[in-house]
Amino acid sequence: QVQLVEAGGGLVQAGASLRLSCAASGRTFSNYAMGWFRQAPGKEREFVSAIARSGRKTAYADSVKGRFTISADDAKNTVYLQMNGLEPEDTAVYYCAAAFTASMTTVVVTPQNYRYWGQGTQVTVSS
Repeated sequence: QVQLVEAGGGLVQAGASLRLSCAASGRTFSNYAMGWFRQAPGKEREFVSAIARSGRKTAYADSVKGRFTISADDAKNTVYLQMNGLEPEDTAVYYCAAAFTASMTTVVVTPQNYRYWGQGTQVTVSS
């Protein structure tokens, strides 16, 4: 089992920045590719960003590319999502997720391939 706890959400104005964190416990953190997803009211959960086990390969949704940055600190068993230039359209509950991968370079972008999920943290961006 892997337990994931997100933190760092909040209410900000458009243009502001937030950094989300996701602390993992349980199984060996370095065995898992990590991802961030978000879900706005009335919408499907959507992919935001993902990072491979190596930390050297990442992926981003087009809507956040250039504004968000994913990173991981294996020593702290934590993955981060730095969000700059926030827009009202970024308002959602943000979830982190963990997927076991044999490869160090696999980036997982589909929610169905993630086994473990956090409880989510709310991000609200006002205009």
